[in-house]
Amino acid sequence: MGTIPTENIEQIAAANDIVEVIGSYFPLKRAGSSYKALCPFHQEKTPSFNVSSPRQSFHCFGCGAGGSVFRFVMDYEHLDFPSAVKKLAARAGIPVIEEYASSGGDDRQHEARRTLLQLHAEAAEWFHENLLKREWASAARDYLKRRGIDRQVAGNWKIGFAPDAWDASLKWAFDRGYRRSEILQSGLVKPRDENRPEGDVYDRFRNRIMFPICNDVGEVIAFSGRVLGSDAETAKYLNSPETPLFRKGNVLFGLHKTKRAVIDAKSAIVCEGQLDLITLFEAGITNVVAPQGTAFTEHQARTVKRYADEVVLCFDSDAAGKKAGERSLATFVENFGVQSTKLSDGGLGARGRGPAERSLDAFLQHDLIIRVAVMPPGQDPDSLIRVEGTEAFKKRIAEAPNYLDYWLDCEAAATDLSATGAKMQLARKLAETVARVHDPIMRGEVASKVSARIGVPPGDFAALLARPMRDRSAAQTTARVQPAVAPRHDIAMLCLLALRDPDARAFLLDENWREVLAQTPDSDMLVRILEGDLRPDDPPSINAFMSTLEPGEEALVAAWQLQRIPPNTAAVAKDWWTGLQQSAVRRQLQIAEGRMQIPQLSAGEMTSLQKQVVDLKAQLHELSAFSPPRVLDK
Repeated sequence: MGTIPTENIEQIAAANDIVEVIGSYFPLKRAGSSYKALCPFHQEKTPSFNVSSPRQSFHCFGCGAGGSVFRFVMDYEHLDFPSAVKKLAARAGIPVIEEYASSGGDDRQHEARRTLLQLHAEAAEWFHENLLKREWASAARDYLKRRGIDRQVAGNWKIGFAPDAWDASLKWAFDRGYRRSEILQSGLVKPRDENRPEGDVYDRFRNRIMFPICNDVGEVIAFSGRVLGSDAETAKYLNSPETPLFRKGNVLFGLHKTKRAVIDAKSAIVCEGQLDLITLFEAGITNVVAPQGTAFTEHQARTVKRYADEVVLCFDSDAAGKKAGERSLATFVENFGVQSTKLSDGGLGARGRGPAERSLDAFLQHDLIIRVAVMPPGQDPDSLIRVEGTEAFKKRIAEAPNYLDYWLDCEAAATDLSATGAKMQLARKLAETVARVHDPIMRGEVASKVSARIGVPPGDFAALLARPMRDRSAAQTTARVQPAVAPRHDIAMLCLLALRDPDARAFLLDENWREVLAQTPDSDMLVRILEGDLRPDDPPSINAFMSTLEPGEEALVAAWQLQRIPPNTAAVAKDWWTGLQQSAVRRQLQIAEGRMQIPQLSAGEMTSLQKQVVDLKAQLHELSAFSPPRVLDK
């Protein structure tokens, strides 16, 4: 990925008013010159989330979150900076410029990616038009209608149809001006002989309902085609092959539409196919995702963990669905050591208990919870919601059990609890695992549930608990971004003035600020502000500068953006700056006087130090006329 120039970032920031952008996500209430709302980043009852239109920044006085319009989109949508820039650029209709260090292969690769994205976007429109308008697509329309997919829903998801022909897509792409190599690279066609890609090619998708697969920012990067009939010799779903745009194991279908709901619910319902997801989403169950194959990969599981605290696996009750669920469950277990549940009545069985049981130590040390909703025989989420309705399906999701209950049931069922010896042996085994729970409250709750289930008095079971284990490594802890610590008051005041007032900034830039700040502790942020290419009276340039900061630093700058600045800013800046100069001179003076105490100094060295001390004292005397009593020396 190339570098987005500062000028382009400023242009995009200027075209996206932060009040309008944030107001498109949730309502803002005017409060004087700013706007307020309940903070979306922490739970609160009284609004402490402030948005400043003049400063084009936001800040929460409750949790400390804050920054530019880019930071809001990054945090709210869980995007990286380039993706947030592209999203806001698309909103304003501004092209994103990406500069590359080298102009050879990188430029060609970038241009090839743009061409593939354009080809996929146009193909999605073509497939969709086929579904809606072509007579030969009537069977597909009828099939979708039976599945509850009407014209509006098909338009929401750009569902389409591929003709039952060997070269329809190929001819369409040629007519659009695409080269054979580009069409082949897209995966829309495939060579008749895989060993001879230069030979004849034919359409990959034929007589299939087409579902566009999008990345996080909504760009079409691949397709999934579903057959109309139930031909056992044909795969029900056919996905695009691996391409420069698409890695099947890295993408979750529908996430570009459902991500916000997953974040809000802190829970992701995972279903098996595209139609299941679309049916649930259109029925109002919007915190849902679907893998691109039959089971979750490690990358997909980690993607979900970025957005949710809980996962509810919701696979079909047939053999394929159970098998997919088991593999998905194993992926979560192996990668996170999460809490999980059975797939269905006996779905995991003895074979399924193995990896879950071995991973239970880790299950109870992580925040991500896995539950599994049981589908009745012969039903999948799509058919079930049409039979039972939305509320019944929500109830089924809400009542999906967690792993602890299943684990206890399995262990108790395999033990003769009427035999004292067997019961105590089981109690010791369970106590070894419960003892590994770090949180004392959770450990107490788990211990109470275990003792009640196996019929051992709580006190007796508590006596069996070993001391909790320490974290095995720092990697097991969840890293949280801490807000930046504000510098001392005099530095903070100069930061505020250098950010907010052109005259104060001009004064500081005319001073020997690099020399003074090099000798001043806690001045890193002021150095960055003075080095930054920003204009205090131009919010887009401030937003571009803030995009170079770490999240905690950006939140600090956003807080400064909402503070009042004193009158006579240039004079105030001069006062505080003089105080910093005095502090720097005093430190130099202390160092020089300390060196004079070193024994065995030569006469020349002593003379030089004495002259330095005299000069430094003269500088202090000269600066004393501007010595404000509020300056803090450190």
